[in-house]
Amino acid sequence: MEKQILYSLAVFIFGLIFLYLGGVGLVKGSSRLARAMGINPVLIGLTIVAFGTSAPELVVSIIAAFKGSNDLIMGNILGSNIANIGLILGISALIYPISIKLTLIKVELPFMISISILLLLLSQNLIIEHFEGAILFILLISMIIYSCYDAFKEPKEIEKEFSELVQVDRSYYKNILYIVFGIIGLSIGAKLLVDSAISIAQSLGVSQALIGITAVAIGTSLPELTTSVIAALKRESGIIIGNIIGSNIFNIGILGIISVLKPIEMKQHLLEFEFCIMILFSIILLPIMKTGFKIAKTEGLLLLLFYLMFLRFIF
Repeated sequence: MEKQILYSLAVFIFGLIFLYLGGVGLVKGSSRLARAMGINPVLIGLTIVAFGTSAPELVVSIIAAFKGSNDLIMGNILGSNIANIGLILGISALIYPISIKLTLIKVELPFMISISILLLLLSQNLIIEHFEGAILFILLISMIIYSCYDAFKEPKEIEKEFSELVQVDRSYYKNILYIVFGIIGLSIGAKLLVDSAISIAQSLGVSQALIGITAVAIGTSLPELTTSVIAALKRESGIIIGNIIGSNIFNIGILGIISVLKPIEMKQHLLEFEFCIMILFSIILLPIMKTGFKIAKTEGLLLLLFYLMFLRFIF
């Protein structure tokens, strides 16, 4: 039994490495290719880069769906959204206070809270049906279109920010190779991650949802963590908060995509606790962001402590 757990942990770690490198390769190759083709960096940042950081969650969820591991899917998405706010935003704010734009408080954050509450309401019968998934997916596309429209109203400031994020490399073959190897890395990593997560859950006698909420969620959130920490060190707070809120919206959209392919069933305890924690973390951001339109270091510490308390409670 002990050898089996150690083997599964080793496979899990290798899966994380493949997943992370695959995500980085996909984002780097596709964003640079788009830039070389003359596509506006704002559009690249709000679509390709935003989608790329959520690619691990998407691929892991697709593979888990085909294996019938609905608990792992739900745990991964709910856990990632909670980790994005409590862990990643908390750590980023501790590195450097995060400035908040007024439009973020008026539009993006309320949208994230609203779509999270909608997901809770749609899940009351413990299943997300095809048409409910389609609603979530349409809302995701609508938000992407709005974000692109809003970003182009302030082209100079935002374009400069995204231009620094997306480098130019006009080598088409090199960028295509990045994309190909990125997709391969994501696929291999997701397969290893899902198989090992199921094995660990069985060996420890715990639910797949618990493994999904903790280890898998933190693992698939590594791209967001890396992007946010680098941005915090560079004092580019706009990228941090946009990255986190965008990722959380994308993650719920991912549930929409998966449930369009195959309805997702879930356990009652997820509705009674994890869903509520996800929404609570989202709502907590409103008063925090309105205090001086920034997330201070002390507030970042509070978010991190709340996240650690959440982990302690579920264990």
